[in-house]
Amino acid sequence: MQRCKITYLIVYIASVFEPSTNQTVMPWAYLILAITSEVIATSALKATDGFTRWQPSLLVLAGYSSATYFLSLTLKVIPIGVAYALWSGIGVTLITLVGWVIYNQKLDTPAMLGIGFIVTGVIILNVFSKSIIH
Repeated sequence: MQRCKITYLIVYIASVFEPSTNQTVMPWAYLILAITSEVIATSALKATDGFTRWQPSLLVLAGYSSATYFLSLTLKVIPIGVAYALWSGIGVTLITLVGWVIYNQKLDTPAMLGIGFIVTGVIILNVFSKSIIH
């Protein structure tokens, strides 16, 4: 139930802001909310037990719904390729950390190296790309 409250909090925080308030900051805030919602939803998938448990199942549905909504707001300003690269790269990294910390899922060296490449790509994209707004 605590995770549901977190999802509602994320939705509330984003609803306080108007999309036109600040064209350079808000798309990034929406992208962060989208990634956070997706990570919460994906983390809860294991707890649904094949969608047979209703509480985590509702959290998954709410998380993915809010993630899609916030990503759609992001795409008004940030190019889709850039937004999706950041979404997937950061999301994979965070989900891997959740799996390691919460579910005790260990990573071998090639897995850590691959995730390191993903993080490096996200950094390169943010620091050097002229395709994104800063």
